[in-house]
Amino acid sequence: MPEVIYSLAGKRVYVAGHRGMVGSAIVRRLASEGCEILTAARAEVDLRRQEEVEAWMSKNRPHAVFLAAARVGGILANATYPADFLYDNLVLQANVIHAAHRADVEKLMFLGSSCIYPKLADQPIVEEALLTGSLEPTNEWYAIAKIAGLKLCQAYRKQHGRDFISAMPTNLYGPEDNFDLGSSHVMPALIRKAHDAKINGQQEICIWGTGTPLREFLHVDDCANACVHLMKTYSAESHVNVGSGEDITILELAHLVSKVVGFRGKIRRDLTKPDGTPRKLLNVDKLRTLGWSPKIDLKEGIEDAYRSFLDGHYLERGSSEVMAGDVMGGSDIGLERAETSALHV
Repeated sequence: MPEVIYSLAGKRVYVAGHRGMVGSAIVRRLASEGCEILTAARAEVDLRRQEEVEAWMSKNRPHAVFLAAARVGGILANATYPADFLYDNLVLQANVIHAAHRADVEKLMFLGSSCIYPKLADQPIVEEALLTGSLEPTNEWYAIAKIAGLKLCQAYRKQHGRDFISAMPTNLYGPEDNFDLGSSHVMPALIRKAHDAKINGQQEICIWGTGTPLREFLHVDDCANACVHLMKTYSAESHVNVGSGEDITILELAHLVSKVVGFRGKIRRDLTKPDGTPRKLLNVDKLRTLGWSPKIDLKEGIEDAYRSFLDGHYLERGSSEVMAGDVMGGSDIGLERAETSALHV
């Protein structure tokens, strides 16, 4: 095991975005670290308001920060609300990172997204592929904001010596995911659609495109575990990919989800809809070198996500602003419903 260079025991740890899928998973994981967990609802602090963020940070003085807050959404949301995706994410990231600097926060982790990489990057995608090619047009606004957040952490490290690091997760799923068909990503949307089709006696469900694009998925509890591991063992300028190291076609995923849910109908492909990026698999050698690997396989993870759905552990976020706190975690492959956006801080 790698050396622990930053212990969280006895520290005040702020999780920005604590009610969303990733933030809530980090809160669960931190429960065993012997730290004091700090959270703040929107009524207490709106992360888009600089004065509010700085006042809260100055008052509460966290030692460490996990920045897992963002405006998230799918293909249509990015295309329909480009200004919202760029502005809201830029502003809330800048506010939290700058306020953490001013409050002398010891360590900060910024959570990004695998969409930061070029659309046609060599596979698996290494961290060095950043800014080597054009982005996927369907989510470039979100990607640009996330790149800016990563670079801002690097800038504060360079100029002020701050121990600010960044992690880039792959497509995430699990408890507290968004299962609303109007705004969810592919994994929760497939679970919801397969479940509804089973309950309603439908004979088929539909996926966008050919079903051939390859995507990597990681259970959110594995992601949270990796993030805490990195916070304790990693300190460097470069960001770190966080993924499972394995991928699956969307069509294969649809069949696996159907099997788990118990839907026995057909999978129809809508060839009039886009496929998105052909493949998006992260190279996770750096994370493996640091001594971390996932523990939850895909089938087991889908079973857990489905149990969470059946138990009602999710938020239907729709097109309204839901201040729940989430980092992006889904694939850019949609279903046949429009994907709207929500601000989760």
